Amino acid sequence: MGNIFSFELIRCDSISSLCWDCVARQAIYTYHLEESLSKLKTALDELKEKRDDVMRKVNIAEQQSLKPLNEVQGWLSRAATMINEVDHRIIDGNDEIKKLCMGGCCSMNYCSTLKFSKSVVQTLHEVELLKRKGAFEAVATEVPTAPVVERPSDSTIGMESTLNKVWSILEEKHVRIAGIYGVGGVGKTRLLTEINNKIGVSSNAFDLVIWVTVSKGFYIEKVQEDIAKRVGLYSGMWEEKTAEEKAMDIFRVLREKKFVLLMDDIWERVDLLKVGIPLTTSENGSKIIFTTRSIDVCGQMKAHTKIEVQCLTKEMAWDLFEEHVGNDILDGHPNIRELAHEVAKECGGLPLALITIARAMACKRTPEEWEYAILVMKRSANFVFPNMGEEVYPLLKFSFDCLPNDTVRCCLLYCCLFTEDYQIPKEILLDSWIVEGFMDEHENISQARKQGHQIIGSLIHSCLLEEVSDSTVKMHDVIRDMCLWIACRLDAHKWKFLVQAGYQLSRVPEVGKWRGIRRMSLMQNKIEILNESPNCPELQTLLLSQNQLKVIHNDFFQFMSGLKVLCFRANGSIRELPVGISKLVSLECLDISYTGIRQLPTELNALAKLKCLKLEYLLDGIKIPGGLISGFSKLQMLRMIGSFLFQESAVEDNNECLVEEMQSLNHLNELSVSVTSDFALERIVSAEMLHTCTDQIGLHTFRGSKQLNILSLVKFKCLNYIQLSKCESLEEVKMEWGITEAREPSQIQIPVIEPQPCFQSLVKVYISGCSRLREITWLILAPNLRHFIVIDCHKMEEIINEVKLKQVADMVGSLSPFAKLKSLYLQYLPGLKSIYRNALPFPCMKDIHVYACPKLRRLPLNSNNANRNEIRIHGKEKWWKELRWEDESTRNAFLPCFIAETKNPQKEQSPTVLSQQIEKDFRRFVALIIFFVVSALIYFLNWCMMHHNMWIILSEHIPQAHRKL
Repeated sequence: MGNIFSFELIRCDSISSLCWDCVARQAIYTYHLEESLSKLKTALDELKEKRDDVMRKVNIAEQQSLKPLNEVQGWLSRAATMINEVDHRIIDGNDEIKKLCMGGCCSMNYCSTLKFSKSVVQTLHEVELLKRKGAFEAVATEVPTAPVVERPSDSTIGMESTLNKVWSILEEKHVRIAGIYGVGGVGKTRLLTEINNKIGVSSNAFDLVIWVTVSKGFYIEKVQEDIAKRVGLYSGMWEEKTAEEKAMDIFRVLREKKFVLLMDDIWERVDLLKVGIPLTTSENGSKIIFTTRSIDVCGQMKAHTKIEVQCLTKEMAWDLFEEHVGNDILDGHPNIRELAHEVAKECGGLPLALITIARAMACKRTPEEWEYAILVMKRSANFVFPNMGEEVYPLLKFSFDCLPNDTVRCCLLYCCLFTEDYQIPKEILLDSWIVEGFMDEHENISQARKQGHQIIGSLIHSCLLEEVSDSTVKMHDVIRDMCLWIACRLDAHKWKFLVQAGYQLSRVPEVGKWRGIRRMSLMQNKIEILNESPNCPELQTLLLSQNQLKVIHNDFFQFMSGLKVLCFRANGSIRELPVGISKLVSLECLDISYTGIRQLPTELNALAKLKCLKLEYLLDGIKIPGGLISGFSKLQMLRMIGSFLFQESAVEDNNECLVEEMQSLNHLNELSVSVTSDFALERIVSAEMLHTCTDQIGLHTFRGSKQLNILSLVKFKCLNYIQLSKCESLEEVKMEWGITEAREPSQIQIPVIEPQPCFQSLVKVYISGCSRLREITWLILAPNLRHFIVIDCHKMEEIINEVKLKQVADMVGSLSPFAKLKSLYLQYLPGLKSIYRNALPFPCMKDIHVYACPKLRRLPLNSNNANRNEIRIHGKEKWWKELRWEDESTRNAFLPCFIAETKNPQKEQSPTVLSQQIEKDFRRFVALIIFFVVSALIYFLNWCMMHHNMWIILSEHIPQAHRKL
């Protein structure tokens, strides 16, 4: 029994001990509740700090277009929940502490306090754990590469056709690199943006579209960085990598994808391999499309296709202008819409100019404001509109500043001396640049001219000049305004231009405006008299072409001692040069072509520095005093084609003396001359000193000459232009080597010795008024011929005669007819039946013009030409319908190439045609004068006869009356 008691006692003690331990452990929660709450509050503050740090990193990453990691987003979500719960728990803890008693060992509601105390300890543990989990190495990563990131875009008015052309590239396997080029502000970036966005909504299976803005002065690392961000490679470690490592990373990602790389605003070649861009192939289907201002860059980038973004058409320009002005303004007054059309026209179709000016005019509600805008735009070099000088011109000036040197800049600025929309003949432009001294480093004009052609090409490729035809260029209106802005305002102190060309002025500017000016253009005005004496010793260039000059006072040139270039071109009313021109002791170029000047004054011998003298297509011919030409010892360029020169001696002596004087000019580089007889031609051909400098020859009238051996002209190695006009007795142009023996007195007898079969340098031939000429097979000897014009040859039956071609087969060899021909012009040839027996490849042909050639039923074209689809055929609808083709499919293929002329075409306004028109007008005038003189004479004789008969009657009757009286 005692044992039993003992067992029970031990058992009760163990139980009580366990109970005490349990109570003690439970009581400790409540005992340390205040301390636990304090620790929880500290941990909450630390969690909030950690939360703020992580959120700050996430915000920064999102600003860098990075996406927060999922674990970070989850942690932030749990932290937000935890912070909210803990805040409430701490508030509740304050109430629980108030319930404690007995030194914190007990509570008025023990079970509730104990439960709360335990939750505080548990929450503290969870807060500490959550805080530790918030120690992230990275909080964000690159956004998963969506195929396309849409870019904000503007209106695409007028760009639909170009957009479709670029879009088609994405579907053509053989085109992998495409270059889009055009002048600044024309809409290249806008076009590329539309391509980017269109890919995003299309079904094209591209994995990735990457946009990179390159800009001028780019560096490879910047391009790599933009690509890395797009493909998810950019991270904190990216900056520490070398360019080669970055290229490898980019290459590793892109080689597995079918991508489109859009590069905007390239100014120079970008080495794609150094960037890390894999080669695009037909297999991987990737594409590279870039924009640039220069077609040269397209070549440097090895673009498989080049697409020019041109200015908007008149209609499209108006639509764009209308959109940005708003109909509320345009319809606010009955006159504003019409005036707005005029303003839009002055923008020249350049989208940036249209938009900028439209925005400026969007608040102009009165017609007077619009009229003033038109006045300013027409008369000022700089449009006075907000942001025009800040946005448009600086954008275009960037292209100007990037030109390689001041020589090219001078050449470009010189183009703005011509009137707006003026189609500038390349020949005149080159002559002007040469005589202005822009290319003085060359030994001769030939070398300078080659450099000039290179400069024209570079300006065209930079979209600062537009090529109108093979022989003319044009300056875009806004480009011209930009150049005037530079030359007349921005850098006026450097360039010193005064341009009032095409202003319809009736008198020259006030004398005060001439001071300090270096180059002045007053061309295409209505100035009749030059009667003041401007004091302008700095003036170097004065352009007065295409005015209505009649009188030039002797004192006009008195204070122009520095003048180097003087142009009176196309002033038909002026008849003589003033003696005072001798004051221009620095003059190097004098141009009086297309004027009525009949004689050069002997005072011109004072112009000892003269290098260029132009006497082309003078109305009545011109008398040149003996010894005057030879006195110009520095003369390098003498242009006399189209003018029939006479000295005060006999014609034969004139030819002899003039040829001798020209041969004495040691610096003569370029000579153009017209001859009117066998004898004159023989004298020119026999002058060996002229063989290397004669580049243009005109054969005019040649009365009595039935045959011409064209090979007599082969000696002129630089001959690039031949003109045959009004040779009405000429029946045949022969091709004979050796000494030509005259078979009749009228045949030209010229020895031809050198066996040179071709006119290698001949590029243009003009034939008109040769009414007996039946063929011109000799053109086969000009392999580099680019243009030929045949007009008003009534008996012309063939261009290339098959029989005659066989006769000269040995001479011709393997020459392909018209391999370089670009334009063919046939007009008023009623007997013409054939151009050539077979179809020709015409690899360079651009334009074929056929008018009033009713018997020409077939063109030398076939389906192979149609595949090129680049030839434009101009003619009447009736003639086109009667043309014969090898088959109907060929006809249909050429149908888009035909341009119907509804009116009678104007003859090409070349110097020869213009001179013929002037000659016809003069003949009509002379005939009219003769008619009036004869009529007056007949009237006078009738009057005399009538009065004589009356006198006889009176003499008979008066004596009788006297006798009666």
